[in-house]
Order: sequence, then structure tokens, then C-alpha cells
Amino acid sequence: MGVSEHHHRPTLKQQNKAFKSKHATKSSLRDAAKGRVARQSPKAVSTSNTSAQARLNRKNNAKQQQLKKRTALVSATRIFNGVDGAPRIVAVIPLSEDISPQAIVSSLAESVDVSTETCGDNGLWKLKADRFKTSLQFISVPYRHIYAALDACKVADYVVFALSTKVEVDTWGDTLLRTLQAQGLPDVVTVVSPDASIDAKTRPGVLKSLVSFMQYFVPTQLRVFDLHSSSDRLNALRALSEGKPADVRWRDGRSWVLAESLEWSDGTLAVTGVVRGSSLSANRLIHIPNYGDFQVSKIMSAPLPRHHRASMEVEPTLLAEPDTSSADSLVSTNVPDDMANEQTWPTEEEMNETGDGNHGSMLPDANAGTTPKVVKRIPKGMSEYQAAWIVDESDDEGENGDENEDGSDRDMEEADEEPEEMVDMPMEEDTEMDIESRRSVAFQDLDNEEESNSMLESWRSRQREEENDLTFPDELDTPQDIPARTRFQRFRGMRSFRTSPWDPFENLPRDYARIFQFEDYKRTERNVRRRAEQEVAVAEPGVRVTVFIKGAPQDAVSTGSPLAIFSLLQHEHKVSVLNFTVQRNTEYDGSVRSKDPLILCVGGKGANNVHKFERYLRHGVTAVATIYGPVVFGKQPCVLLRESEDAQAPHLVAMGSFLNPDTTRVTAKRVILTGHPFKVHKKTATVRYMFFNHDDIHYFKPIQLHTKLGRTGHIRESLGTHGYFKAHFDGPISQMDTVCMSLYKRVYPKWAVLWREASKSGVEKTSDAMAIEA
Repeated sequence: MGVSEHHHRPTLKQQNKAFKSKHATKSSLRDAAKGRVARQSPKAVSTSNTSAQARLNRKNNAKQQQLKKRTALVSATRIFNGVDGAPRIVAVIPLSEDISPQAIVSSLAESVDVSTETCGDNGLWKLKADRFKTSLQFISVPYRHIYAALDACKVADYVVFALSTKVEVDTWGDTLLRTLQAQGLPDVVTVVSPDASIDAKTRPGVLKSLVSFMQYFVPTQLRVFDLHSSSDRLNALRALSEGKPADVRWRDGRSWVLAESLEWSDGTLAVTGVVRGSSLSANRLIHIPNYGDFQVSKIMSAPLPRHHRASMEVEPTLLAEPDTSSADSLVSTNVPDDMANEQTWPTEEEMNETGDGNHGSMLPDANAGTTPKVVKRIPKGMSEYQAAWIVDESDDEGENGDENEDGSDRDMEEADEEPEEMVDMPMEEDTEMDIESRRSVAFQDLDNEEESNSMLESWRSRQREEENDLTFPDELDTPQDIPARTRFQRFRGMRSFRTSPWDPFENLPRDYARIFQFEDYKRTERNVRRRAEQEVAVAEPGVRVTVFIKGAPQDAVSTGSPLAIFSLLQHEHKVSVLNFTVQRNTEYDGSVRSKDPLILCVGGKGANNVHKFERYLRHGVTAVATIYGPVVFGKQPCVLLRESEDAQAPHLVAMGSFLNPDTTRVTAKRVILTGHPFKVHKKTATVRYMFFNHDDIHYFKPIQLHTKLGRTGHIRESLGTHGYFKAHFDGPISQMDTVCMSLYKRVYPKWAVLWREASKSGVEKTSDAMAIEA
């Protein structure tokens, strides 16, 4: 037996801390290298040269970046420099009733000692600021003109919001700020109207609260300029005159002209102004807000006249003319050819019947409401509506038989007069029901109290309907008076809403034959923008031109407000199916249903592709609105407005952006039929209240059932004649569960119409917005 050695416990072994030297010795480094020899790279340089070179590279890169930024700033502001430089467009928008735009412009002009006698509250006024070597063009927008404010901000380089020190911003101003925020704002300058009634101690607190208010809508606002102070007036004008205006994303690649003068002659509108944005091509269409799209006949230069004696007048020259081979046409929709559809060839029996000559006796009876017209003799010049109220003599014999004796004298007098010329007019034959309904017309005259009560009741019923749809989405009671197979004959069942196939070209409406479809929308957009950059006969930005527009209406000259024209990209006049992603405004509390008419303002304009139709637009949910409208390129912002009693104070319902023009996108409306499990035995249940007759059960038998607790099943057989049926599920079903059947139907948008704004003169004018069925 061996003798075991004695060992101490490891915890009792003391290990001293190793000595740390700041400078390692040569022997320690040699031991750590273990024989390895460090080989220096031939490309390596000395340490001193490396550090010096890195420092030079950093200085050179910083200098290049600085030069690049300076060059970009100079190139961006070049169109504003020089004698013939383009003016900076400034939109002045008051947010309170006690503010005058003319007073704001006058205060800014006083800082550079310029007279403002010709400046008005509505229109254009040009200010030449020699101190800042630039010029500004002010667009004065009157208070409570929301559509004029939206159009002015589309073309402006700067927006001046005028606040009051006494009156708070009302609901209209709040809606305007939210709408402009959704549309896209350029650089914003906030000013306070000059008011000497506020003392020096209270003024800083008021300005601080106004800054906090504006930062909610425009977070980049750091200060508010007080026009009561001379230094703030000068600083506000300096903020408008110096620097580069911020770019608005949706205006990239587009050109526009703010009209300085308008002339109309022989159906041609001449618009004079400075080209802004991108190059203006004569081959592209011109959009005039409130009037539509038109073609360009030519673009002429319009240099400013020289005031020096030695300078010679520069004659206008032709800059661009449309090319007939590449110019855009005004055709926006296709003309459907009904003869191109599938034709049914007659059978041999039908042709034999026609050949026998007995086809007249084989005609079926006419359907109700399609009876042939009767011919009625009426006086010449009378309309069909007036003739409808003439009672035939045969109908009047029974009622006026007792009055024949009293009317004999009148007949003798009428016999002496000249006979009136009569003509024959075909009229719809009246049935007994139509005659009776015409005689029993009752006009309902409600007083103000009854009318308000009826409106309140309709609002309450709609609110209850929206609450029920939120609690029981898409659930619908099966009607008892109409068979379910008739009521839901256009619906279909789907095993999986996400993966079940749905042919997007099946049973399309007639409107789909009128629209255009893109094979590849992204590729088309790239080609359109590339061709726009390669255009040769164009007017460059910053050039003062006169654009001659063919077919423009004469009313465009007398609009009363500044007019701006926009150049469209190629194909943007064509109508297609447009999809917009929208999100509801958090401040709007009204009910927004899918069939409510809304005003759409766009820009300046393994799985299947099936998406569920929503009956209501709810808070916190991003939805997709589909319409028929002109094609849009780029991420254009959109705003959905609802008209109110005040035409200039609409409600902001939702805002969003353009998604795509997908014609194959299927929007399916879902209907859920529910039933109650009357008797339950493990996986089998007897269901009632889903159908009310035997034939409906056999019609919907192939469609899959599901319950709210997650069970799926099918109809086994019908029980009796009152709509009871037996169903089998994939698991035990509860008595408290609800049996559901989902049916789907594809829905389509309605054709959008150009929205018309009622002017002050009572005449309606069209706008670039469209009334849609969301």
C-alpha cells in the first residue's frame, strides 16, 4: 500500500500580484514575442509622416465639404441675384380676424423705407429690397379664405403667419395650420402684428406663449418677430431676403409660374411670370387651378424693360414650341367599344324560328316598367314635363260629366278663336299606381323645431350604427322577407381571405374600360422623369416668360386672386385607379362613413392582392382610399376635407399621401351572417337564426363556418323548413359561442367629379380638388 502525499488546500495558496511596469524591458518583450520577429511592411511610412498626412487629409476634406456647400448655396440662390433676378415669393396669411395682410406687408416695407401705397389686402405686390440685393413678391391672402391660402402656399418660397396679441387663433386657424402641415410647408416666418397697446412688461410673456403655440405645428420655429419693434421688422425682412429657401419634397421635378399679368384673346390665355422649380416644357400640359388642364401653344421670353437711357429694349424671343409628335393630348379616358366584348352566336333553333316568319308571336311579354310609349296630342312648343300634367279627355269624362252643361257657353266662345297647332309627342304610359301616386302627392312642411329633431334623430341613429359596427364588425342580420340567396347573390365564400385566389379581371364594371393601366408604374415614372430632364426646347428656371395656353376660359383673367399655373408630367392627365394612404385627423370627432362625399386635394394634384373594405374611417388606423382620378407621380400629399355650412371653413377629416395606381387591387366587402347554437353535443350543434328557409341552407352549404372562439366547421344537413341546420366543427363547441359565416363581394369606387367652389358672386367655379366617395 502506497504512502499518500500531503497537499495543502488550494485556497491557502497565496498568489502575489504581478509587478506592472510602465515601460516593459527588452527581455520581457523578447520573452513575450517567443521568437517572432516583427516584419515592417514596405508600404508603411513613418509614424510622424502618417499623423501629418492624416491631419492634412482631414483639413482637405473639411475644405472640400465647405466649398461644396457654398457652391450648392450659390447655385440655389442664383436665380434670385442680379438685376433681372427672380423675386422671392412670400405668402402672408393672417390667423386672426383683427389682422390685415396689408398692414403686415407695410410694416416689413417700412424697415427699408419703401412706400406701400399700391399694396392691397388681396393680390400681388413686389418689393425691391436694395439693402439685401434682392426682391420679394408678396401674396396677400385675406382672412378666412382657406382655398386661397392652400394655393398660395403651393408656390411660395416663404410663408409668413401673422398672429395677434389680443385675439387667439380660432378653430379655422387651427384647421388651416393642420391642413398646411399635411400639404407641405416651405420656410415659415412668424410675426406679430404691430400693437402699441401692450406694455413692455407683458409683451415678452405674450411672445413666449405665441412661440410655444407655433412650435406645435412648426417645430423649427425658434422665435416670433414683433413688428412693433424696428429691429424685429428688419430681422424679419432679412430672414425672408437671405439664405436658401427650403425645398418642398413633392415639388421636386415640377415647374410652376406665378402670374404677374394675364391677357386673354381669341381663346388663348397669355400668362406672364418667372419660371420656378424645374424646366418648363411646351410639350407638357398646363394645369390651371379651378379650371383644369390645357395645352401650350408657345412660350415667349418676357424680359423686364430697362429704365436706363443708354440701354436698348430687348425684344421677346420664341423659347419653345410644342412638337406635334411628342406633345401630350387632352385625352384623359378611353372610349369603351361595346362591340369588342364577347358576342353570343344564335343557335340553330333561334335562326329557324326567325326564318319561319313567326317570330312576332314568339316575343315574350314586356316587363313591368318597359311598356311602349303612347302618343299624346299637345300644343306645339310644350315640353314633355308640361305635357305630363295634361289629363286626357277619356280620363276626364267620368269626373266632369256634371259640368258639361255649365261649360257649354265657354265652348262656344272658344270655337270662335283660331285653332291651336297641335303636335304628337310619345309619352310613357301611366299605370293606375302612377296616376294614384300623382294625385296623392303630399308636401311635408316642417317647422324649425321638427326639422332639428329629425336631424338629431338621424345623427343619433348613425352614431348607434357606428358603435354597433365597432362592437360587431361586419355582422349583418339575415332578412326574413327576402331569401338570403337573393340578398347575397353577388357575395362569395373564401376559405382563406389571405391566400384564396381572386381573379382581379373578373366581372369588371364599365368604368374599368375607360381608365388606363400601367404595366410597370415604377419603371414608367423613371422613364418620364428621365425624358423630362432630356428635354431640349424648354424654358429654364429663373427666366421671365409668357406662356400662351390654348382653350383656357376667359374667367381665369378675372379670378380676383393671384393665379399660378403648374406643368404636369407626361401621362399625369390620364385617369386611372388611385390609392391613397390616409389617417384620420385626431381633432375631428364626426362620423366618416365609406359613402360620404369628401373633397380630395392632391399635391398641387403566396399572398393575394385582396384587401378588406372598411365601413368607417376610425382614429388611429391607417386606411387606403381608392378613387378614379388623374395619374400622379411621386409621393404627393393628400388632404381629405368635408364641407360645412361655411364654404371657406371645411372640416379636416384626414391626411395622407399617394400610394400607387394599382388597378389589380381588390377591395372586398365582408358580410358576416351569425347564428345561435340551439343544441350542442360535443362537436355537433343545431344552429338557428342564420337562415329562415330550407333552400338558403342548401345554397350556402359549401361555405365554411367559424365561431368567435376559433372553431371551424361545415353545414351537415337542414332540419325542417324554418332555417335550422346541423353543423359539425373541428372541436367541442360552447353553448355561449356564436356561429358565423363570412361572405365577400368586390366593391369599386364611384367616378370622381371635379369639385366646384361657390364664389362670392354666386357663380360656381371648378377647383383642382375632387369630390370622391371614400
